[in-house]
Amino acid sequence: MKACLTALLPLLLLFYQPAHAQARAVNRCTDASGRSVFTDRSCDSLGAQSRLPPPPPPGNTPQRDTLGARCPRRLSDLVGALRSAVGGNDVNRLSSVYLWGAMSDEGAQRVLGQLEAVVRRPLVDIVPVYREGTGDSPTAGGDGEADAAPRRPIALRLEQTLPGTATPSRTVLALRRQYGCFWVTL
Repeated sequence: MKACLTALLPLLLLFYQPAHAQARAVNRCTDASGRSVFTDRSCDSLGAQSRLPPPPPPGNTPQRDTLGARCPRRLSDLVGALRSAVGGNDVNRLSSVYLWGAMSDEGAQRVLGQLEAVVRRPLVDIVPVYREGTGDSPTAGGDGEADAAPRRPIALRLEQTLPGTATPSRTVLALRRQYGCFWVTL
């Protein structure tokens, strides 16, 4: 009987804990290899951090695209967002630079389907499209010299290929300037 009590005593002590011992906080720590460790001790005592380490500095990897938090105020920002969206097959990213305006649900679904088809195709280049004729081109001044007014693109043409082929595909996205930002439309 004494041997039985001796064997049960550690089990009884295991279940009996004072109230203050049960109220200990559990810390989630991240060790040097990035694995999560749960402990009741401080993370520092384990040589770990209480949160994930900062991301590695951008080397040859593309920098995280944060344009979604702001609108593209320069045409180069818009082109970068388009490259990022199409290169990453991200229809949500592409739709964030689309000027939706007043559109029916059916129209929005149609446009979203077209944008989804665009991001599925490999991107070759983005080419500016200019207005034909003399309206936006440099004009001759009264003294015969060309006016230095810059031409402004009216659209961007996405040069792509069909998936898995070398067959060229083109999509023209009209440029709109609204709210101080550049947007595209189909």
